Amino acid sequence: QVQLVESGGRLVQAGESLRLSCAVSGRTLSSYALAWFRQPPGKDREFVTATSRSGTSTDYADSVKGRFTAARDSVKNTVYLQINNLKPEDTAVYYCAAKAIGRLYYIPRQTSEYGDWGQGTQVTVFT
Repeated sequence: QVQLVESGGRLVQAGESLRLSCAVSGRTLSSYALAWFRQPPGKDREFVTATSRSGTSTDYADSVKGRFTAARDSVKNTVYLQINNLKPEDTAVYYCAAKAIGRLYYIPRQTSEYGDWGQGTQVTVFT
């Protein structure tokens, strides 16, 4: 079983940048498709970005394209989410998720497809 621990969330001013981290333990990153979701206050959890098990294909929600970048470090077994030009609507709890998968290039986008989740890290953006 894999364990996911997010960190890096904090209170930030609009326009600033932030990098979230997700430490993965239990198995290597190459076994998983990996994703970030977020849950704004009072709303459902929503897809942000996901990368295929191969690490070569990444998809982003339209609302974050151009500002968010997913990355992974296989040596540190950690995935990252770089967020630039933060906006108040980015305020949410950000979750890392992993899906053990056989297909190398498939990108799961639904919360129901992921079986392993971190506890979340809070990002709050003020103006």
